[in-house]
Order: sequence, then structure tokens, then C-alpha cells
Amino acid sequence: MNQKNRSEAINKLETMVNQKYSNITGINVLKGGEAVYEKYFNNYTAADPIHVASVTKSIFSALIGIAIEKGYIKNTEQKIIDFFPDDTVRQDEKTFQNITVKDMITMTAPYKYETEPYEEFFSSENWMEFAFDCLGGDGPIGEFHYSAIVGTHILSGILTKVTGQSVFNFAKENLFVPLGIEVKDHVILHNKEEHMAFFQGKGTSGWAADMQGINPAGWGLTLTAGDMAKIGQLYLNRGVWNTKQIIPAGWIDESTQIHSRWGELSYGYLWWIIDGSKRSYAAMGDGGNVIYINTQNEIVVSIAAIFKPDVYDRIELIQEQIEPVFENCL
Repeated sequence: MNQKNRSEAINKLETMVNQKYSNITGINVLKGGEAVYEKYFNNYTAADPIHVASVTKSIFSALIGIAIEKGYIKNTEQKIIDFFPDDTVRQDEKTFQNITVKDMITMTAPYKYETEPYEEFFSSENWMEFAFDCLGGDGPIGEFHYSAIVGTHILSGILTKVTGQSVFNFAKENLFVPLGIEVKDHVILHNKEEHMAFFQGKGTSGWAADMQGINPAGWGLTLTAGDMAKIGQLYLNRGVWNTKQIIPAGWIDESTQIHSRWGELSYGYLWWIIDGSKRSYAAMGDGGNVIYINTQNEIVVSIAAIFKPDVYDRIELIQEQIEPVFENCL
């Protein structure tokens, strides 16, 4: 695509974003490690973070890989009950005893509910205890059971326990600072109004935390579009940033392979696998927040967006309207 055609395609893309994807606040595109497109919408700038919702899960996946590399966690086959030996209440729950870290990060752990009890979870005095009470039951281990908020909070409890640090501090030391990402602090949310303001507000920087100071693994992190692009490039580089290995390369390879399926959707270790043969995968969050990595084409696309229900498919936008414009631009 020549420069004139590319300019026309970009104008078409931006018109489409304003008309059809109106909650987008920023798009960053990297090709071969170089920034080839950066645009902000809705009066947002490169400096404005946004709550990235379930994109948090994929970033937490990186923290699990780092924790294994550092010896805090033995491996993904380690059982959840091993981390909480004093929890005698669940020692006799057979299903609970056999659930592993891998079951949790591939969304194949069973739960005692059919519909995730968000409101009960958020209104409980101790989110971790509530989450533990939900894990297990009569369902089989190994079937995909997406737990957006409740189940993943147990992973936060594990990381906090084994490292002796908050999730936020562990992430800051081992991921954010090396990448030059600034996330300011814990954000404790006391009520429904504060939750909604955090989800939709502008200018909040931090990682949500429960009343015990535990940062959720499944949501609650704020990042800019540029921050998300850095995470994507780090994955494309197989964990290397400025010649330093930040995330183990083997963990990235393993966590971005297909480990479970939900209908036509494929899942790795808290990453959605878009195309296993082409090695493309994505972190996806409510409202259309996305980190998309196409290993074959060496493209990273990050999209930041204000929360809005029932948004148009961002992967379709990326693959049909963004990738073709920039895949041959270098």
C-alpha cells in the first residue's frame, strides 16, 4: 500500500471509529517494534489511563510466569490447596483438593454457581473468602468455565501469599518499572458508586484492591494505550525488553498456546488465542479494551476504551481495518 492509499485508509479508519466505535479512547499500532500509528479520541491523550477490565487477566498471567521463574510457585500443576494448608474447612472437599493453578489460568476449574455472583462478591466483607466458598462443587475439572472476577481473585491471593508482597508491588518491581509503565497505587473501592466511577472515570491511575489490600487478578488495572502496546511488544519479543529477559520466553510460548476451548473460542493461560496456526492472540476486556499480538506479521495493536456494554467486535476491527493498513508499512 503506497502512502496516499494508506492515508486514505487511515482517514476511513478514524471516521469508522468515531461513528461505530465511539467509546475508543486510543489506538496504538507497532510493526516490527516500531510505532507506526498512534491516535486518541474522546479528548483522551497518551497520558490518560483507562480501566482495562479483563486485559488485567493477561497481564496477571505474566506475573504468574515470573513468580514460577523466581521459585515462588513450583509449576502450574501445583494444587491450590497447597497454598492454604491451614484451610481445614476445605480439606475434605475432594474436587477442591485436586484443582491446580493450571485449572485456574485455563478457566477449567469448577464452581458452585451457574451464574457468577458479582454483586454478592463485591458486597462481601472479604472477597477472598467469598471466592474460596465458590470454588469446587460437583462440576468436573477440565471443562471451560469462565470466571471473570470471582475465581481469578484466588490467584491474587496465591501471589500475595507466596511473594509476601501485594500484587501491585510485585507487578511494579518485576514488570511495570522495567517497561517504564507508571501505575500510581492501590485504589480501594468502598461501594457501588466508587466502583462505577472507577470503571468509567477519567484520570484514575492505579490497581483496584479489596478491603484486605489484595489487587484482583481479573480486573481493576488502569493503563494507557501506550502501556498496553508495551506489554504486547514484550510478548512479541518473547519476554525481552532492552536486552533484559522480563518474562521467561518459555512461559510466553506455553501461555499463548491453546489449552482450553469455549465453543469456537480458544484460551491459553489467561490469554485468548485468536489463531493458533498464525500465533495470534489477545488480551480482551469489557468495553473493547484489547492488546492484540500477531506473531507472524510482527504487529501489535492496543485499543483503550471507556466501558460500554455490547460493543462491536474489536478483533474484527483489527484484522479487517487496522492490520491491512500497516502490515507492509516498513
